[in-house]
Amino acid sequence: MKLIAEIRAKIAGGRFEFSQHAVDQSITRGISVAEIRQAVAAGEVIEDYPEDKYGPSCLVFGTTEAGRPLHVQCSYPSRPILKIITLYEPDPDLWIQFRQRRR
Repeated sequence: MKLIAEIRAKIAGGRFEFSQHAVDQSITRGISVAEIRQAVAAGEVIEDYPEDKYGPSCLVFGTTEAGRPLHVQCSYPSRPILKIITLYEPDPDLWIQFRQRRR
């Protein structure tokens, strides 16, 4: 199964948890669990971090039903519970169409 399909399945099935950092960021940035679910359901993996120091992870970009762009960094879905590491609304000055980092 493709990486994004496995991530979507974990999120849809409620098999995910938040790091403390992700909890803090969701509160600070006003990002709801419903918005995370929507963004991942419509999302795509835009960056892959197989050698991340805390374990393999990737960055998912998706938009909510209201059109809000979100980036969600999460662990690989090979873990029983997917870990959401951080999440944010990407800055358009730093991203090209929210998918590619500006150089």
